[in-house]
Amino acid sequence: MPQDGDGSTVITMAGYVDAARFNAVQEVEAYWEAIRAGRLVPRRSDIDPRGIERALEYAFILERVAPGIARMRIAGSHLSDLMGMEVRGMPLSAFMTPQGRNQLGEILEEVFDSPARAVVDLHAERGIGKPEIAARLVLLPMKSDLGDISRVLGCLATNGEIGRAPRRFDITASQVTPLLGDFMRPPEEDPREEQAPETTGTRPEPTTTYPGLQEPSARYIPAPAGPSGQGDRPRRAPKMKPGPRPYLRVVQDD
Repeated sequence: MPQDGDGSTVITMAGYVDAARFNAVQEVEAYWEAIRAGRLVPRRSDIDPRGIERALEYAFILERVAPGIARMRIAGSHLSDLMGMEVRGMPLSAFMTPQGRNQLGEILEEVFDSPARAVVDLHAERGIGKPEIAARLVLLPMKSDLGDISRVLGCLATNGEIGRAPRRFDITASQVTPLLGDFMRPPEEDPREEQAPETTGTRPEPTTTYPGLQEPSARYIPAPAGPSGQGDRPRRAPKMKPGPRPYLRVVQDD
């Protein structure tokens, strides 16, 4: 950690402040991950506005209409405040400067085609009646009711006063993460699984751990040796002595 001149430790809070001012973006991204539920992407019909109630004013849903172009089907009130007008039906590129629109189009193509999630850092310059603004944009792909990936759940959160609208942004940084990488990771080894013992010609000893409902196998224990030096054997039934001869005979008279 960095230290001050007197040797005391200085803790940098920049990362914590950056995450706190864009907590709406984190909330939308966490909700998208929850409804994704292990799938490649969620469906548009899975969205429940109550799940992102605290971030609704910053959230929006895009529809792909052409390569690199997506228009807003639903948008929160904060986006209308940035433009000074209703933004439903407008392309997302309307929030960008002419220099940033081509870059945004490339990012949208990756989000739809890969598919991928994108996090974009934005900046609006200072002007007359327009204070400087930092913003963050997240784009999360979804399937339409037809099953094609042509929808995006997004969030645009800003830090700073809006000032005189409309406000347009330049792209300062972007991170695009393909979602297929989540399904191509090697499976983690289960520590409970035991390696098979090597074959040495002898019977392996039973292990002391038994996963699941498996019961330990009983070990064979030979019977103790008897007086003759051999193990005890089952006793034979005693022989029956013959009884007295019958005293009646059958006589046949021809």
